[in-house]
Amino acid sequence: MRRDDHLSGIGLSVYRYRNPVASAPVWLEHPSSVRHDTGAHPERGERMVAIDRELSACDWLGFARMMSPEIDRAVLTSVHPESYVAAIEQVCAAGGGYLDLDTVVSRESFEAALHAAGGAVRMVDVLLDDAAPYVFSAHRPPGHHATRTRAMGFCLFNNVALAARYALDARGLERVLILDWDVHHGNGTNDIFHDTDRVLFVSIHQSPLYPGTGPASDVGARQGRGFTVNLPVRPGAGDALFCSLVDCVAIPLVRAFAPQLVLISAGYDAHREDPLGQCEVTEEGYAAMTRSMRRICRTLEAPLGCVLEGGYALGALARSVAATLAALQEPLRVAEPAAGNADGAPPLVGEARGRLSEWWPELAV
Repeated sequence: MRRDDHLSGIGLSVYRYRNPVASAPVWLEHPSSVRHDTGAHPERGERMVAIDRELSACDWLGFARMMSPEIDRAVLTSVHPESYVAAIEQVCAAGGGYLDLDTVVSRESFEAALHAAGGAVRMVDVLLDDAAPYVFSAHRPPGHHATRTRAMGFCLFNNVALAARYALDARGLERVLILDWDVHHGNGTNDIFHDTDRVLFVSIHQSPLYPGTGPASDVGARQGRGFTVNLPVRPGAGDALFCSLVDCVAIPLVRAFAPQLVLISAGYDAHREDPLGQCEVTEEGYAAMTRSMRRICRTLEAPLGCVLEGGYALGALARSVAATLAALQEPLRVAEPAAGNADGAPPLVGEARGRLSEWWPELAV
């Protein structure tokens, strides 16, 4: 597959090496994210360029930029079988093509996918080694739709799942929480951790919408029952509902689960300008959700990292990422109301709390 003319001459801004210090959050990136060529496709290289321009204009909001490594093959195959990894590698080496109706790869896509996964894993090391208070891993292709053995929904490898698995297996953690606020259900992450109680997966997503998974009734299986939390919302849901679900459902779950690491699958396609969803979230909504997660993580002394997922309106995507980074950097007010009280929250919040109280009695309060 040849590189399209529309990508000629564009790229990420000149990389400046800066040694991160404990007080500086980290932005992980790699130029291969732009070289993953999908042609005339919503998930395209211009997404990274738009983010780069927005953050360059505000001097990266104090984030230290770091290059991502390729993921170690042994770590990659802890989630995806070697036969699947080799099949993706072979398609890319042969010039690329469509893996399904939505997911396309080019010759450079395998390298990009290795760095996208490697960035998420490096994020875990940076956080757990206290090298930075917060990390944002910003790469293409995204990952949360990728199952163990299937590429779909623009995703090749499940970056956030690989980060969580690495934290559990290689770094010895016992509990990891993943919050996915992408407008599309993270079916791959859902399935990978469906039967474990070591990963609490919380997803706020529009329904009905691709991929058609993530009903409220899906709560996990076997040992993992109650550790898969699906919070589907109807088209038109905006800041009030998304933030209420974070504050009144996700935050009490974080308190009860006491994770040693919190990861956000940070998709921005629930934005009101996005062409692939019908939700009404704004930049301030993303900032508010970030503040809430940052506050509870600080209370529990749990590291917090973000992994880029969707977001296809370029301006809205770039502004929303910037709003997230700003919310990770701004001073937190000392006197903040405690999140978790559902009084006055939308009815969907009460329904979710009642449903989940079978496994999490804290939500019945």
